[in-house]
Amino acid sequence: MPDLTHDELLARAKALEPPVHHHIDGGDEAGGGASFAVVSPRDGRVLAEVADAGRAEVDLAVAAARRAFDSGPWPRLAPADRGRVLLRIADLLEERREELALTVSLEMGKPFTDAHAVELRAAVTTFRWYGQLADKLTDESPHTAPDSLALITREPAGVVGAVVPWNFPLTLASWKVAPALAAGCTVVLKPSEWSPLSALLLGRIGTEAGLPPGVLNVVTGDGPTAGSALGLHADVDVLAFTGSTAVGRHFLRYAADSNLKRVWLELGGKSPNIILPDAPDLEKAAATAAWGIFFNQGEMCTAPSRLLVHASVADEVTDAVVARARQLRVGDPLDPATEMGALARESHLARVLGHVATGVDEGARLRTGGARTRAESGGSFVQPTVFDRVDPAMRLAREEIFGPVLSVLAFDDLDEAVRLANATEYGLAAGLWTSDLSTAHTVSRALRAGTVWVNCYEEGDLTVPFGGMRQSGNGRDKSAHALEKYTELKTTWIQL
Repeated sequence: MPDLTHDELLARAKALEPPVHHHIDGGDEAGGGASFAVVSPRDGRVLAEVADAGRAEVDLAVAAARRAFDSGPWPRLAPADRGRVLLRIADLLEERREELALTVSLEMGKPFTDAHAVELRAAVTTFRWYGQLADKLTDESPHTAPDSLALITREPAGVVGAVVPWNFPLTLASWKVAPALAAGCTVVLKPSEWSPLSALLLGRIGTEAGLPPGVLNVVTGDGPTAGSALGLHADVDVLAFTGSTAVGRHFLRYAADSNLKRVWLELGGKSPNIILPDAPDLEKAAATAAWGIFFNQGEMCTAPSRLLVHASVADEVTDAVVARARQLRVGDPLDPATEMGALARESHLARVLGHVATGVDEGARLRTGGARTRAESGGSFVQPTVFDRVDPAMRLAREEIFGPVLSVLAFDDLDEAVRLANATEYGLAAGLWTSDLSTAHTVSRALRAGTVWVNCYEEGDLTVPFGGMRQSGNGRDKSAHALEKYTELKTTWIQL
């Protein structure tokens, strides 16, 4: 972590000159001249006017990716050679870590310290891991009759459209781009229009690292125009999306209305975090519950936004979480002392405050927070917020807020805890705190979630898959399983 002061970070922020053009076929592409403003949520300042993609620019990017896949060298390189390029991308991300972290902090509001220590670490690690994995994969040759030979091979799926959100703009782009490139695919990446600058830098870093023209293209624009153009494009073979469940439904419709492309979705969540009386360390459980909902301003699909606590310890745990919320320092994302930054946009702040107002109206008890703060800065800041006495039928307990708002629900026995945890349309993640090994196994199996953390939260590495069940999506990011999204299985049967 660089030892930079607030003043030094402010000065470096002023000196940034982010890219503003699409990155297509290995170079800058201004497109038709339309642009949109990228606004920093820390102070409402316009960071840049960025090229706004229409269908014509998306067509250019997809055509470049198609040429690179059909006749370029990338899918035909030895896997080890592809891996070396991915490793070079990881090295360049590390070399430019400070610049990239500063860009992420400015465009989406998270503290620079978190962008540097968490976001960039994840991006570097992802490209390095898939670079090292690229030549470790094997095909299959099952045993058949002596007069035949069967081969099962994995082949790159083709052109991948990757549409990623603003909350972890580089991490989530890396989770899509790195395995797709390792598999031999070519990619058109569309970042959120709220956080396009770091993705444009990633595209240029990929080309600098040795990706042939057209292998990684980045187009910037909004979802209804650029996103739908990718989803409907007949030359896109795979669409990988992270974002809201509502938008995920659109991509499934786009696939049905176009070429039946495969669509992989990582969507929303309303994750339960269950604390039992026999938790090995109640103080740690409460501290982790607070960290989990307030980290990244609560703008995480896995945020443990429903804290389910046994009635016998509910007051103790809730009081500890409330105390931590009141101590948390909300401040300028460029201040190294800041623990929670700004929400990503003014419109998102209004949405979060609307959920808070609904919770009060429905009768939940507001223990702390619930109001805008630091309004004089021009930024979109909100206080860490905790509700208790939440009924499972309330919107607070059912709808994804995507902000630093915690709902506490008490339960009396384990069966009730599992029922409450599973009483959601989502199924992305869950937490469980217990000292009993049997309880840990039985409850983890009963929870309908793609990831269950026991006596921890948000832990893991690239070796394990990540994704959800039910309306939290399908398919998996991370691990070798992510390659399944970007490859096709082919059977070759040879009669001898």
